[in-house]
Amino acid sequence: MKTLFLLRHAKSDWAGPALSDFERPLNGRGRKAARAMGREFRLRGLAADRILASPAARVVETLALVAEGYGGRMPVDYDQRLYLASRETLLDFVHATDDGSERLLIVGHNPGLEQLVMMLALGGDLRRQAAEKYPTGTLARIALETASWRDVKSGGGTLDLFLRPRDLAPDLGADD
Repeated sequence: MKTLFLLRHAKSDWAGPALSDFERPLNGRGRKAARAMGREFRLRGLAADRILASPAARVVETLALVAEGYGGRMPVDYDQRLYLASRETLLDFVHATDDGSERLLIVGHNPGLEQLVMMLALGGDLRRQAAEKYPTGTLARIALETASWRDVKSGGGTLDLFLRPRDLAPDLGADD
């Protein structure tokens, strides 16, 4: 059994018109939500053996604040190909993961993350919630009935956690 975590970066700041999309930082609500998610990761015992992430500023900052809230170091492998990656590219990363890792966390962007959840996860209430909206700062956990990452396929998993910042505190909810 493998576990795939998909974390969308926290709410970013659009106030800096001179910044490129890649350089956009988090806004205040996003920083608060990322720390809260890190605390919730710790409380729920959510941990990954491997973390892959987009190197976009808002993702790097999200992970730093999640680690701060978690209270520990989180080694991350950043890869430019994960910036705005499609579900197919994300699935390529899943397939390429060494089977020594049981729990993989990918941190990145929509629509790729949401589309990967829709492709991998079977039906159910959590999948319906994810299809309706996959807000910034949200974590999806998919339980995969396989011994090898290379065997992960469409419909091969169960979405057993869909945790939004607003589930932790109403003021952390995103408008996106």
